[in-house]
Amino acid sequence: MTEFTMEKGADGVAIITWDLPGRSMNVLTLKGAEELEAAVTDALADDAVKGIVITSGKDSFAGGMDLNVLAGMKDNGAEGVFDGVMQLHNMLRKIERAGMEPKTNKGGKPIAAALPGTAMGIGLELPLACHRIFVADNPKAKLGLPEIMVGIFPGSGGTTRLVRKLGVMGASQYLLQGKSVDPKKAKSAGIIDEVAADPVAAAKEWVLSGPKIVKPWDEKGYKMPGGAPYHPAGFQTFVGANAMVNGQTWGAFPAAKALLSAVYEGAMVPFDTALKIEARWFTNVIMNPSSGAMIRSLFLNKEALEKGANRPEAPDQTVKKVGVMGAGMMGAGIALVSAQAGIEVVLIDQKQEAADKGKAYAESYFEKGIKRGKSTPEKAEAVLKKITATTDYDQLKDADLIIEAVFEDVGVKAEVTKNVEAVVPEDCIFATNTSTLPISDLAKASKRPEQFIGIHFFSPVEKMALVEIIKGNETGDRAVAKALDYVRQIRKSPIVVNDARFFYANRCIIPYLNEGARMVAEGVEPALVDNAARLLGMPVGPLQLIDETSIDLAVKIAKATKEALGDKYPADNKPVDDLMFALYDQGRLGRKSNAGFYSYDEKGKREGLWEGLDDLTPTQDDQPDVTEVQHRLMFAQVLEAVRALEEGVLEDIREGDVGAILGWGFAPWSGGPFSWLDILGAEYAAERCDQLAQKFGPRFSCPDLLRDMASKGQTFYGRFGQNAQAA
Repeated sequence: MTEFTMEKGADGVAIITWDLPGRSMNVLTLKGAEELEAAVTDALADDAVKGIVITSGKDSFAGGMDLNVLAGMKDNGAEGVFDGVMQLHNMLRKIERAGMEPKTNKGGKPIAAALPGTAMGIGLELPLACHRIFVADNPKAKLGLPEIMVGIFPGSGGTTRLVRKLGVMGASQYLLQGKSVDPKKAKSAGIIDEVAADPVAAAKEWVLSGPKIVKPWDEKGYKMPGGAPYHPAGFQTFVGANAMVNGQTWGAFPAAKALLSAVYEGAMVPFDTALKIEARWFTNVIMNPSSGAMIRSLFLNKEALEKGANRPEAPDQTVKKVGVMGAGMMGAGIALVSAQAGIEVVLIDQKQEAADKGKAYAESYFEKGIKRGKSTPEKAEAVLKKITATTDYDQLKDADLIIEAVFEDVGVKAEVTKNVEAVVPEDCIFATNTSTLPISDLAKASKRPEQFIGIHFFSPVEKMALVEIIKGNETGDRAVAKALDYVRQIRKSPIVVNDARFFYANRCIIPYLNEGARMVAEGVEPALVDNAARLLGMPVGPLQLIDETSIDLAVKIAKATKEALGDKYPADNKPVDDLMFALYDQGRLGRKSNAGFYSYDEKGKREGLWEGLDDLTPTQDDQPDVTEVQHRLMFAQVLEAVRALEEGVLEDIREGDVGAILGWGFAPWSGGPFSWLDILGAEYAAERCDQLAQKFGPRFSCPDLLRDMASKGQTFYGRFGQNAQAA
């Protein structure tokens, strides 16, 4: 079936329409690229055609490249990637030059892009090669180049064209941050040319007006906005851009460095040479295992999980009314995101004052959004009307989902469970937002344990994308389906795990925090610990994260775990506990008290590591090398992920990788714990475990599963990821 069709009008305008069969949004396939090039060649050769308009037969224009295209290129090695990318460059360059005489820039036919809606990735790179871009006046449409978010960068000319169009600083937020904007903002930024009620009609009118079509960079005397690298202004721009990239990525993300290299080198040569440089650096990134891992985890796996890849068979479980028990920060956040999704919310607390305060959290959220131009009073009013703040349990009589977010105490939660079940319909699903208490134990207070489940949000709820769904021993399929359907409604990413102490995310992140604190207790420089983590691509170091989550929480978890495990409590946790308790005893509770591992000013701004830390745990003269510190921090996390898989807490490695990146920011460049181990190789990983265990203790002992995979030369995605192969 054809993907691009062409209709030549009596007015001399050829309309090329992109409409990929069987897909809600266009993506560029190899077949599609061939059809597009053939259509353009035909139209340029036809004397009756005065100009061309490229548009879409769908509500949107295009969502990007078909990942099978990249995979096919990659199968043929670096040469295959480079040649494939250059074919795309040549096709888009044919559109851009449109038959103009090479030396004089005379002749040629105008080619306009008419976008009915969203254009992302190659969906924007193609219009950028056209002579003028018209976009429908659709505020829901998004235009952008988000490739950097999945470990690559715009490699079909988007990088080179946008920089030449906007300058380095103007293009940086779209290239280096993957920012997308609506049509009016895109026009204001200079990315597109016109916003029109009927973009096809406007494009046709422009095409027939006999416009000048040569691009600025194809004319003599072209100067890059903001200056080229060796222009006085441009020099400062590139110095600033380099500092910005390294300040944000700490050098851990290959795509960002490659993009900046392509921009810098390309800015010093003619346009066609710059395209070859872009293709070379794009090839470099695609052949780096990081890009495949990031695409797999942050695009393929994430999308599959969000669409219900692991949803059990059950009728539609769309939530109509949710009761949120507890109006503290977590409950208030849950109420907010639920109401934003159009769900009716009953927010209950013991006192009306507390319930009202919880609703006020949503009001404050919208007030900030309105000030920033991200919301309107009308939207705020519509959402707030969905939230009923009350102390009256009778308001729950027709609720179909309850989310309990009260104090982390088994007795308190049990009482709430019984009070709620006395009121709600028999088919109502009850979920607890606990972050540490076993779901199966909490379910003992329920008359219907098969309808009892964990829905663990991360704080702050409105910002964090991950939701961890925990199945208790008796949790039924309908409860799981309900939780998954609800998470889809609120537009977050779910992972489903089985019940165990700390579930999955906290199980992995606590060893990371402990290892960081343990090294400080051993005399490792605290700055080395946190900076080594940042160089790995972690968003914050373990010491800073302890401050953010609060030291008194760490003390509470340590006490609870020690009480639960008794003699089985790891003896090597003592140095960590001693340090945490010492900080706690001095009132250093973290950011919330403006005192922790770090010092803070009166406004809570972090000023630097606390000078008194050396008095508690003196640093040693001999410091470990940065790689050893990094391996301790990484293996502390990934080995828990492997053990969670071994023990059946995790049932799908895709959830392990996606959950790690979205839940606690595990080195996104790696694709997640299992992807990182695959990059290392099981044999090396097992050998490194043995070395770390011998030097630092049994917490680094190699799991049997990893040892078995090492002996067989297996990878995690080769053994467990049949449905989640790398791009």
